[in-house]
Amino acid sequence: MTGDPSPDGPDEFPSGEELPDEPVTVADIDPFSVDDDDVEDIDDFAAAEWTNQSTADERIRTVINRTTTPKSASDISDTALVSETKARTTLNKLAEEGIVRSQQTDSGKLYSRDPEWHLLKQIRKLASSETLVTQIQRIQQELTEYKSKYDVNGPEELLISDKELDQTELDDISHWRTAERELSHLRAAYRLKEAKEQASIVGEPEERRTGNQTTAPRNNQAPLE
Repeated sequence: MTGDPSPDGPDEFPSGEELPDEPVTVADIDPFSVDDDDVEDIDDFAAAEWTNQSTADERIRTVINRTTTPKSASDISDTALVSETKARTTLNKLAEEGIVRSQQTDSGKLYSRDPEWHLLKQIRKLASSETLVTQIQRIQQELTEYKSKYDVNGPEELLISDKELDQTELDDISHWRTAERELSHLRAAYRLKEAKEQASIVGEPEERRTGNQTTAPRNNQAPLE
């Protein structure tokens, strides 16, 4: 056939002899062929991208920051795509800095992130949030709603009560506990933020702290008395 196809369909149709003996199914249609040898493993591709865009130390830090269960330097090196010697050297250095917790076992030294350091890191991050007060108010409201809903002062009181709890109530207890823990972190962050602001005021020149400053206070705020 020649010329552009008609919008109403082809002008000619195959004859009976040209049709296949067996009906054609979707499985028989191969729109394009793919050479498996040309397809790279996605994990290998991701690994190559990671090594190209980060240093060995950065990858080790990334892995250890997510390591809550103690692991060997060998396990961490495999995940971080570095040599075991490099992993052990960096992990020991981080342990000296208090970032990593190490423990000696019969099978060798194991490493995990230090929970206290990780918590302080989270609190420092929260302290820099511009919505810190809003987050505190939101959690406080959530806790108030739980207390009102169950007429108890806390999740533990509800858990040990004589009431037979269904799955929804057990889920609420879990969320309640999480909210209490989150509020404690937010309050710690707020206290840290206040302490930093006070330290900043104390560190200012005398004329700024006494109100005789020659330049305007930061953020156009009046000096604290």
